[in-house]
Amino acid sequence: MDLSYGPQYDTYRQELREFIETHRDQAPRNAPLKSDAAKSWQKLLIDHGYTARTIPKEYGGHGGDPDLLKARIIGEEFARAQVPGGLGGQGISMLVPTLLELGSEEQKRQFIPPTLAGEMVWCQGYSEPNAGSDLASLRTSATLDGDEWVVNGSKIWTSTAHLADWIFCLVRTESDAPKHQGISFLLFRMDTPGIEISPLVDMTLAPNFNEVFFTDVRVPKEQIVGKRGEGWYVANAILGHERDSLGDPNATLSRMTRLIELMKEETIGNERIIDNPVYRDRLMKIQARVMSLRFNDLRVLSSRLNNTDARLPRMISKLQGTELRHELEGLAIDAMGETGLMYGASEFLRDGGSWQNQYMYFLGLIIGGGTSQIQKNIISERGLGMPKEPKFEQSSSKTN
Repeated sequence: MDLSYGPQYDTYRQELREFIETHRDQAPRNAPLKSDAAKSWQKLLIDHGYTARTIPKEYGGHGGDPDLLKARIIGEEFARAQVPGGLGGQGISMLVPTLLELGSEEQKRQFIPPTLAGEMVWCQGYSEPNAGSDLASLRTSATLDGDEWVVNGSKIWTSTAHLADWIFCLVRTESDAPKHQGISFLLFRMDTPGIEISPLVDMTLAPNFNEVFFTDVRVPKEQIVGKRGEGWYVANAILGHERDSLGDPNATLSRMTRLIELMKEETIGNERIIDNPVYRDRLMKIQARVMSLRFNDLRVLSSRLNNTDARLPRMISKLQGTELRHELEGLAIDAMGETGLMYGASEFLRDGGSWQNQYMYFLGLIIGGGTSQIQKNIISERGLGMPKEPKFEQSSSKTN
């Protein structure tokens, strides 16, 4: 089996490596959202076709022809060089591809260019206190009053809501319809009167999550994606893009590369950690799983190239990717010994404390975006065609 890409792509890879080497000092490291450094880097990558490559120019993208092999090379090379690629986040990774597929022409022109440029930050209004795993049970309502929707209710676990300019939000517009058929998908500004944000501290000890309350929030009626009452279809399109982004094999490869470097730098006594057989064995097991994750990504790529069904390999990505990242970050913490137990500001922290932060972050992502248990059910039922998990109704009994 020949897995080489061919001379044309070898040339493209070399050109990309030269670009990265020339411009790597311009790449932002942990830059805040909407910072000048982040937006400048994003513009440079779009201009050269290294992000938003196939999105039409009229929507703020590069306007290149689809080429899945080039897209893979871009991911591989930025990961290899440990240089950040294009901006991500819920707006770029999830909403933009959904608007390209399902949005109106006006919505595409209004929302996609500033989102790609890093000027418009989004959050996702999905989960509610009583509608998490069973998302279709959501109760946040929207009632049409003239030319506006009036939104009431609340959302929880809303990442970056405290930083976002806009929200894409699931609301119930048809109270008498079956739960999957009465939902609509609205877009509205986060500074709209009637919105209250309450931060929630997550396992990284930072308030990345939020609870968001809506009280008579008025939204222009045209800010709906798709048809009224058909938001569940839009929601599932979004969820597919979310799960793809949570198990990114290129980001995992980049962390793997840095982990190997770290294990060469850290020592026990006079012995490098990477030379210790116990740690080296753990590293090799994780390295094999990283390879497996990347090969699974090749299955997805092959399916797209050959127009075949890629549902099963895509389902696997989120489950394996998040659990693998948690274990990978954990090995780095163990390799650092007592230093790995540190958290917060300290001159002895390695890599700015990113290993400790990402270890806790990916423990959360094993739950977020669909728990591992739910992902296993999806894989078995939808991917492998196995019987559905049995559901037992609670029986009432009288006590004499």
